[in-house]
Amino acid sequence: MITVSDIASGPNIVLGPLLVVAPTLTAWFAGPWTTGGIGVLALVGEAISGWQTGTVSSRNVVVEMLAIAVITSLIVFLCAVRDRHARQMAQVRSVAEAAQQVLMWPLPSRLGPLRLACVYLAAEEEANIGGDLYAAARTGSAARVMIGDVRGKGLPALGEAALLLGAFREATHQHASLPDLAASLERSMTRYLADFEPEGEAGERFVTALLLEIADAEPVVRMTSCGHPAPLLLGPGNTVHVPRLHPGPPLGVGVTDPGNLVVDVLPFGPEDTLVLYTDGVIEARDHNGVFYPLAERAAQWTDHPPEALLRRIERDLLAHTGGRLGDDVALLAIRRDHTPHLQHVQRDSSASAGSSRGT
Repeated sequence: MITVSDIASGPNIVLGPLLVVAPTLTAWFAGPWTTGGIGVLALVGEAISGWQTGTVSSRNVVVEMLAIAVITSLIVFLCAVRDRHARQMAQVRSVAEAAQQVLMWPLPSRLGPLRLACVYLAAEEEANIGGDLYAAARTGSAARVMIGDVRGKGLPALGEAALLLGAFREATHQHASLPDLAASLERSMTRYLADFEPEGEAGERFVTALLLEIADAEPVVRMTSCGHPAPLLLGPGNTVHVPRLHPGPPLGVGVTDPGNLVVDVLPFGPEDTLVLYTDGVIEARDHNGVFYPLAERAAQWTDHPPEALLRRIERDLLAHTGGRLGDDVALLAIRRDHTPHLQHVQRDSSASAGSSRGT
Protein backbone atom coordinates (compact mmCIF):
# COMPACT_ATOMS: atom_id res chain seq x y z
CA MET A 1 0.00 0.00 0.00
CA ILE A 2 2.85 2.39 0.81
CA THR A 3 4.61 1.57 -2.48
CA VAL A 4 1.45 2.06 -4.57
CA SER A 5 0.65 5.31 -2.76
CA ASP A 6 4.20 6.56 -3.29
CA ILE A 7 4.00 5.85 -7.05
CA ALA A 8 0.53 7.40 -7.36
CA SER A 9 1.45 10.58 -5.47
CA GLY A 10 4.15 11.55 -7.97
CA PRO A 11 7.64 12.93 -7.35
CA ASN A 12 6.48 15.88 -5.21
CA ILE A 13 5.19 13.71 -2.33
CA VAL A 14 7.66 11.15 -0.96
CA LEU A 15 6.20 8.23 1.04
CA GLY A 16 9.05 5.75 0.55
CA PRO A 17 10.61 6.28 4.01
CA LEU A 18 7.41 4.90 5.58
CA LEU A 19 8.39 1.44 4.28
CA VAL A 20 10.61 1.02 7.37
CA VAL A 21 7.36 0.57 9.32
CA ALA A 22 6.89 -2.89 7.76
CA PRO A 23 9.88 -4.70 9.37
CA THR A 24 9.40 -2.70 12.59
CA LEU A 25 5.83 -3.94 13.05
CA THR A 26 6.71 -7.46 11.95
CA ALA A 27 9.23 -7.74 14.78
CA TRP A 28 6.41 -7.57 17.34
CA PHE A 29 4.85 -10.86 16.28
CA ALA A 30 7.44 -12.74 14.17
CA GLY A 31 10.99 -14.01 14.39
CA PRO A 32 14.19 -12.68 12.81
CA TRP A 33 13.82 -14.62 9.52
CA THR A 34 10.33 -13.32 8.78
CA THR A 35 11.33 -9.81 9.88
CA GLY A 36 14.37 -9.92 7.57
CA GLY A 37 12.18 -11.11 4.69
CA ILE A 38 9.74 -8.25 5.19
CA GLY A 39 12.72 -5.86 5.27
CA VAL A 40 13.89 -7.19 1.90
CA LEU A 41 10.38 -6.69 0.49
CA ALA A 42 10.44 -3.11 1.79
CA LEU A 43 13.71 -2.54 -0.10
CA VAL A 44 12.14 -4.00 -3.25
CA GLY A 45 9.13 -1.73 -2.79
CA GLU A 46 11.38 1.32 -2.46
CA ALA A 47 13.30 0.30 -5.62
CA ILE A 48 10.05 -0.20 -7.61
CA SER A 49 8.76 3.18 -6.46
CA GLY A 50 12.00 4.89 -7.50
CA TRP A 51 12.01 3.12 -10.86
CA GLN A 52 8.41 4.13 -11.61
CA THR A 53 9.10 7.76 -10.77
CA GLY A 54 12.50 7.80 -12.49
CA THR A 55 14.39 8.60 -9.29
CA VAL A 56 15.87 5.19 -8.52
CA SER A 57 19.43 6.46 -8.94
CA SER A 58 18.89 9.75 -7.10
CA ARG A 59 20.68 10.48 -3.86
CA ASN A 60 17.44 10.59 -1.84
CA VAL A 61 16.25 7.15 -2.94
CA VAL A 62 19.70 5.59 -2.44
CA VAL A 63 19.89 7.03 1.09
CA GLU A 64 16.35 5.82 1.86
CA MET A 65 17.22 2.29 0.72
CA LEU A 66 20.41 2.30 2.79
CA ALA A 67 18.41 3.51 5.82
CA ILE A 68 15.83 0.74 5.38
CA ALA A 69 18.62 -1.86 5.06
CA VAL A 70 20.44 -0.61 8.19
CA ILE A 71 17.29 -0.36 10.32
CA THR A 72 16.11 -3.78 9.14
CA SER A 73 19.48 -5.31 10.05
CA LEU A 74 19.29 -3.75 13.53
CA ILE A 75 15.72 -4.98 14.06
CA VAL A 76 16.65 -8.50 12.94
CA PHE A 77 19.56 -8.51 15.41
CA LEU A 78 17.28 -7.37 18.24
CA CYS A 79 14.74 -10.05 17.26
CA ALA A 80 17.42 -12.72 17.49
CA VAL A 81 18.51 -11.47 20.94
CA ARG A 82 14.90 -11.35 22.13
CA ASP A 83 14.19 -14.89 20.92
CA ARG A 84 17.34 -16.18 22.61
CA HIS A 85 16.29 -14.60 25.90
CA ALA A 86 12.80 -16.05 25.47
CA ARG A 87 14.27 -19.53 25.02
CA GLN A 88 16.44 -19.05 28.12
CA MET A 89 13.42 -17.87 30.13
CA ALA A 90 11.40 -20.86 28.95
CA GLN A 91 14.19 -23.16 30.08
CA VAL A 92 14.37 -21.42 33.46
CA ARG A 93 10.60 -21.76 33.86
CA SER A 94 10.76 -25.46 33.00
CA VAL A 95 13.46 -25.96 35.64
CA ALA A 96 11.36 -24.00 38.16
CA GLU A 97 8.32 -26.14 37.37
CA ALA A 98 10.39 -29.31 37.78
CA ALA A 99 11.71 -28.01 41.12
CA GLN A 100 8.16 -27.25 42.21
CA GLN A 101 7.07 -30.77 41.32
CA VAL A 102 9.95 -32.21 43.36
CA LEU A 103 9.47 -29.96 46.39
CA MET A 104 5.69 -29.60 46.36
CA TRP A 105 4.27 -32.86 45.09
CA PRO A 106 0.85 -32.35 43.51
CA LEU A 107 -1.82 -33.50 45.93
CA PRO A 108 -4.13 -36.27 44.72
CA SER A 109 -7.71 -35.26 44.05
CA ARG A 110 -8.79 -38.14 46.32
CA LEU A 111 -7.23 -39.50 49.49
CA GLY A 112 -9.39 -42.34 50.81
CA PRO A 113 -12.87 -40.89 51.44
CA LEU A 114 -11.53 -37.34 51.16
CA ARG A 115 -11.61 -35.00 48.17
CA LEU A 116 -8.74 -32.50 48.01
CA ALA A 117 -7.95 -29.36 46.04
CA CYS A 118 -5.16 -26.83 46.43
CA VAL A 119 -4.08 -23.43 45.16
CA TYR A 120 -0.61 -21.91 45.38
CA LEU A 121 0.16 -18.29 44.49
CA ALA A 122 3.76 -17.13 44.91
CA ALA A 123 4.39 -13.47 45.73
CA GLU A 124 7.72 -13.54 43.88
CA GLU A 125 7.25 -12.67 40.20
CA GLU A 126 8.03 -15.51 37.77
CA ALA A 127 8.20 -17.96 40.72
CA ASN A 128 5.99 -21.01 41.11
CA ILE A 129 6.83 -21.72 44.71
CA GLY A 130 7.82 -19.78 47.79
CA GLY A 131 7.73 -20.09 51.55
CA ASP A 132 4.27 -21.64 51.92
CA LEU A 133 3.89 -25.40 51.83
CA TYR A 134 1.41 -28.25 52.08
CA ALA A 135 1.56 -32.03 51.95
CA ALA A 136 -0.71 -35.03 52.49
CA ALA A 137 -0.16 -38.74 53.04
CA ARG A 138 -2.11 -41.90 53.84
CA THR A 139 -1.20 -43.66 57.08
CA GLY A 140 -3.17 -46.89 57.44
CA SER A 141 -6.88 -46.05 57.59
CA ALA A 142 -6.36 -42.31 58.02
CA ALA A 143 -5.00 -39.32 56.15
CA ARG A 144 -2.52 -36.82 57.50
CA VAL A 145 -2.24 -33.32 56.10
CA MET A 146 0.16 -30.47 56.79
CA ILE A 147 0.04 -26.82 55.79
CA GLY A 148 2.82 -24.45 56.79
CA ASP A 149 4.22 -20.97 56.35
CA VAL A 150 7.93 -20.16 56.51
CA ARG A 151 8.85 -16.79 57.99
CA GLY A 152 9.61 -14.61 55.00
CA LYS A 153 8.37 -15.03 51.47
CA GLY A 154 9.42 -15.95 47.97
CA LEU A 155 12.57 -17.78 46.94
CA PRO A 156 14.68 -17.07 50.08
CA ALA A 157 12.26 -19.23 52.12
CA LEU A 158 12.65 -22.29 49.88
CA GLY A 159 15.28 -23.99 52.06
CA GLU A 160 13.05 -24.30 55.12
CA ALA A 161 10.05 -25.26 52.99
CA ALA A 162 11.95 -28.07 51.25
CA LEU A 163 13.35 -29.34 54.55
CA LEU A 164 9.97 -29.45 56.27
CA LEU A 165 8.22 -31.15 53.35
CA GLY A 166 10.82 -33.92 53.25
CA ALA A 167 10.73 -34.34 57.02
CA PHE A 168 6.92 -34.61 57.03
CA ARG A 169 6.81 -37.23 54.29
CA GLU A 170 9.21 -39.42 56.23
CA ALA A 171 8.10 -38.79 59.82
CA THR A 172 4.35 -39.01 59.25
CA HIS A 173 4.63 -42.82 58.89
CA GLN A 174 6.80 -43.23 61.98
CA HIS A 175 4.90 -41.41 64.73
CA ALA A 176 1.54 -42.46 66.11
CA SER A 177 0.39 -39.08 67.46
CA LEU A 178 0.34 -35.56 66.06
CA PRO A 179 2.37 -34.09 68.96
CA ASP A 180 5.09 -36.69 68.37
CA LEU A 181 5.04 -35.83 64.67
CA ALA A 182 5.36 -32.12 65.49
CA ALA A 183 8.31 -32.84 67.80
CA SER A 184 10.02 -34.80 65.04
CA LEU A 185 9.56 -31.91 62.61
CA GLU A 186 10.95 -29.56 65.26
CA ARG A 187 14.09 -31.69 65.60
CA SER A 188 14.58 -31.66 61.83
CA MET A 189 14.18 -27.89 61.71
CA THR A 190 16.60 -27.40 64.61
CA ARG A 191 19.29 -29.50 62.92
CA TYR A 192 18.81 -27.65 59.65
CA LEU A 193 18.98 -24.20 61.23
CA ALA A 194 22.05 -25.16 63.27
CA ASP A 195 23.91 -25.82 60.01
CA PHE A 196 22.48 -23.19 57.66
CA GLU A 197 20.96 -20.34 59.66
CA PRO A 198 22.90 -17.09 59.13
CA GLU A 199 24.54 -15.74 62.28
CA GLY A 200 22.65 -12.47 62.07
CA GLU A 201 19.27 -14.23 61.97
CA ALA A 202 19.63 -16.57 64.94
CA GLY A 203 16.21 -17.31 66.39
CA GLU A 204 14.40 -15.37 63.66
CA ARG A 205 13.74 -18.21 61.19
CA PHE A 206 10.81 -20.47 61.96
CA VAL A 207 7.79 -22.13 60.38
CA THR A 208 4.18 -22.09 61.49
CA ALA A 209 2.41 -25.37 60.74
CA LEU A 210 -0.95 -27.03 61.15
CA LEU A 211 -1.05 -30.84 61.32
CA LEU A 212 -4.28 -32.74 60.71
CA GLU A 213 -5.32 -36.36 61.01
CA ILE A 214 -8.61 -37.54 59.51
CA ALA A 215 -9.59 -41.15 60.11
CA ASP A 216 -11.70 -42.89 57.48
CA ALA A 217 -14.27 -44.26 59.97
CA GLU A 218 -14.55 -41.37 62.44
CA PRO A 219 -16.56 -38.19 61.81
CA VAL A 220 -13.91 -35.97 63.39
CA VAL A 221 -10.68 -34.23 62.49
CA ARG A 222 -7.74 -34.03 64.88
CA MET A 223 -5.49 -30.99 64.67
CA THR A 224 -2.29 -29.79 66.28
CA SER A 225 -1.32 -26.20 65.62
CA CYS A 226 2.25 -24.96 65.79
CA GLY A 227 1.45 -21.27 65.68
CA HIS A 228 -0.65 -21.57 62.51
CA PRO A 229 -4.10 -20.01 61.89
CA ALA A 230 -7.12 -22.24 62.48
CA PRO A 231 -8.90 -23.55 59.38
CA LEU A 232 -12.45 -22.75 58.31
CA LEU A 233 -15.07 -25.49 58.69
CA LEU A 234 -17.77 -25.05 56.05
CA GLY A 235 -21.06 -26.85 56.41
CA PRO A 236 -24.35 -27.08 54.51
CA GLY A 237 -26.54 -24.01 54.46
CA ASN A 238 -23.70 -21.48 54.14
CA THR A 239 -22.47 -22.12 57.68
CA VAL A 240 -18.87 -21.24 58.55
CA HIS A 241 -17.20 -22.17 61.80
CA VAL A 242 -13.79 -20.91 62.89
CA PRO A 243 -12.59 -23.30 65.63
CA ARG A 244 -10.61 -22.17 68.64
CA LEU A 245 -7.35 -24.07 68.67
CA HIS A 246 -4.67 -24.35 71.34
CA PRO A 247 -1.60 -23.33 69.33
CA GLY A 248 1.88 -24.35 70.32
CA PRO A 249 5.09 -22.54 69.36
CA PRO A 250 6.19 -22.48 65.71
CA LEU A 251 8.67 -25.05 64.45
CA GLY A 252 12.29 -23.97 64.60
CA VAL A 253 12.27 -22.01 67.85
CA GLY A 254 13.53 -25.04 69.79
CA VAL A 255 10.75 -25.36 72.38
CA THR A 256 8.32 -27.87 70.84
CA ASP A 257 7.61 -30.50 73.50
CA PRO A 258 5.06 -33.24 72.69
CA GLY A 259 3.75 -33.02 76.26
CA ASN A 260 2.83 -29.36 75.80
CA LEU A 261 1.02 -29.72 72.49
CA VAL A 262 -2.77 -30.09 72.41
CA VAL A 263 -4.73 -32.20 69.95
CA ASP A 264 -7.95 -30.34 69.15
CA VAL A 265 -10.80 -32.51 67.93
CA LEU A 266 -13.62 -31.13 65.77
CA PRO A 267 -16.65 -32.75 64.15
CA PHE A 268 -16.03 -33.39 60.47
CA GLY A 269 -18.88 -35.26 58.87
CA PRO A 270 -20.07 -36.00 55.36
CA GLU A 271 -20.31 -32.97 53.06
CA ASP A 272 -18.32 -30.80 55.47
CA THR A 273 -15.37 -28.92 53.99
CA LEU A 274 -12.19 -27.78 55.69
CA VAL A 275 -10.38 -24.79 54.21
CA LEU A 276 -6.74 -24.55 55.28
CA TYR A 277 -4.82 -21.39 54.43
CA THR A 278 -1.69 -19.39 55.16
CA ASP A 279 -1.64 -15.85 56.50
CA GLY A 280 -0.97 -14.48 53.02
CA VAL A 281 -4.72 -14.92 52.44
CA ILE A 282 -6.14 -13.18 55.49
CA GLU A 283 -3.46 -10.45 55.45
CA ALA A 284 -4.02 -9.55 51.79
CA ARG A 285 -5.20 -5.94 51.49
CA ASP A 286 -7.07 -3.93 48.90
CA HIS A 287 -6.09 -0.40 47.83
CA ASN A 288 -7.76 0.99 50.95
CA GLY A 289 -5.79 -1.29 53.27
CA VAL A 290 -8.78 -3.52 54.09
CA PHE A 291 -7.91 -7.17 54.84
CA TYR A 292 -9.45 -9.91 52.75
CA PRO A 293 -12.55 -11.30 54.58
CA LEU A 294 -11.96 -14.99 53.91
CA ALA A 295 -14.66 -16.41 56.20
CA GLU A 296 -17.28 -13.99 54.90
CA ARG A 297 -16.50 -14.71 51.26
CA ALA A 298 -16.17 -18.49 51.71
CA ALA A 299 -19.65 -18.57 53.28
CA GLN A 300 -21.10 -17.79 49.84
CA TRP A 301 -19.72 -20.98 48.30
CA THR A 302 -20.06 -23.67 50.98
CA ASP A 303 -22.03 -25.90 48.60
CA HIS A 304 -19.25 -25.91 45.98
CA PRO A 305 -16.90 -28.90 45.61
CA PRO A 306 -13.29 -28.27 46.69
CA GLU A 307 -11.95 -27.40 43.23
CA ALA A 308 -14.71 -24.91 42.43
CA LEU A 309 -14.55 -23.45 45.94
CA LEU A 310 -10.85 -22.64 45.67
CA ARG A 311 -11.25 -21.25 42.16
CA ARG A 312 -13.87 -18.86 43.51
CA ILE A 313 -11.69 -17.81 46.42
CA GLU A 314 -8.63 -17.37 44.18
CA ARG A 315 -10.45 -15.12 41.72
CA ASP A 316 -12.04 -13.13 44.53
CA LEU A 317 -8.72 -12.73 46.36
CA LEU A 318 -6.92 -11.47 43.25
CA ALA A 319 -9.79 -9.07 42.53
CA HIS A 320 -9.59 -7.81 46.13
CA THR A 321 -5.85 -7.11 45.88
CA GLY A 322 -5.83 -5.91 42.29
CA GLY A 323 -3.69 -8.89 41.31
CA ARG A 324 -0.79 -7.87 43.57
CA LEU A 325 0.03 -10.17 46.48
CA GLY A 326 2.25 -9.04 49.32
CA ASP A 327 2.96 -12.58 50.52
CA ASP A 328 2.83 -16.16 49.30
CA VAL A 329 -0.62 -17.75 49.40
CA ALA A 330 -1.54 -21.41 49.91
CA LEU A 331 -5.08 -22.74 50.10
CA LEU A 332 -6.17 -26.32 50.68
CA ALA A 333 -9.76 -27.58 50.68
CA ILE A 334 -10.73 -31.01 52.08
CA ARG A 335 -14.23 -32.50 51.84
CA ARG A 336 -15.36 -35.81 53.27
CA ASP A 337 -17.61 -37.85 51.03
CA HIS A 338 -20.77 -39.40 52.41
CA THR A 339 -20.32 -43.05 53.46
CA PRO A 340 -22.95 -45.24 55.20
CA HIS A 341 -20.33 -46.67 57.59
CA LEU A 342 -19.36 -43.19 58.72
CA GLN A 343 -22.95 -42.32 59.53
CA HIS A 344 -23.17 -45.34 61.85
CA VAL A 345 -19.94 -44.35 63.59
CA GLN A 346 -21.10 -40.75 63.83
CA ARG A 347 -24.14 -41.68 65.93
CA ASP A 348 -21.95 -43.71 68.26
CA SER A 349 -19.15 -41.15 68.50
CA SER A 350 -20.99 -37.82 68.80
CA ALA A 351 -20.59 -37.64 72.56
CA SER A 352 -16.92 -38.59 72.54
CA ALA A 353 -16.17 -35.97 69.88
CA GLY A 354 -17.68 -33.24 72.04
CA SER A 355 -15.71 -34.25 75.14
CA SER A 356 -12.43 -34.42 73.18
CA ARG A 357 -13.12 -30.94 71.86
CA GLY A 358 -13.50 -29.61 75.37
CA THR A 359 -10.27 -31.24 76.40
